[in-house]
Amino acid sequence: METATVSPTGPTDLKKRRNLVPSSVLGMIMFVMSEIMFFGGLISAFMIVKAGHIMWPPPDQPRLPVTLTAFNTLFLIASGVLVYLSNKSLASGDKEGAKKQLGIAILLAFVFVGVQGYEWVRMLGHGLTMTSSTYGSFFFMIIGCHALHVCGAVAALIIIFLKFSKPDFKASSFWGVQVFWYFVVGVWPILYYLVYLS
Repeated sequence: METATVSPTGPTDLKKRRNLVPSSVLGMIMFVMSEIMFFGGLISAFMIVKAGHIMWPPPDQPRLPVTLTAFNTLFLIASGVLVYLSNKSLASGDKEGAKKQLGIAILLAFVFVGVQGYEWVRMLGHGLTMTSSTYGSFFFMIIGCHALHVCGAVAALIIIFLKFSKPDFKASSFWGVQVFWYFVVGVWPILYYLVYLS
C-alpha cells in the first residue's frame, strides 16, 4: 500500500516565504504607485496647458525663485541620503547612529518645508495666487500637493524616530516609511525641472 508523502515545506518555511516583502513595504509601494499616477495626471495637464501658450511663463506673471529652490532641492536630497544611511546603520546594529542620522534627515526636511513656505509667501506678495492665472493655479496645485506629501512623510519619519527607543521597534515599519520618503524626494527634481526650469 502506498503512503502519501508529506511535503518538507513546514510552517516555518511558509512564514519565511510570506515575509519576503513586509506588509508595510508592500502597502506603501501600492500607495506610491497610485501617487505616481496622481502626479502624472497633474504633470500631463500642466504640459498640455503650457504647450497652448506662446510664452511660458506668461510675461505678466512673477518669476519663480529658481536659484533658491535649487539650493532647497539639495536639502531634500541630503535628507533622502541620510534616511538611507540611517537604515544601513540600523541594519548593522548601530541603533544610536541610525537615530541620529534620521534626526538630521528630519531637520533637513523641515528646512525644505520652511524655505518652500518662505517662497510661497514671497510669490503671494508678488501677486501670484491660485486665482491670478493658470500659471499660478498650476504652480500652487503641483508644488502644494508635493508639500502636503512632504509634511505627511515627515510626520511618519518623526513617529519612527520616536519609536527607535522602544524595545518592540521593528525595522520593517521603518522600511515602509522609507519607500514613501524616497518617492517624495525622487519626484521633486522632476517637478523642479518641469515647473521652475522648463
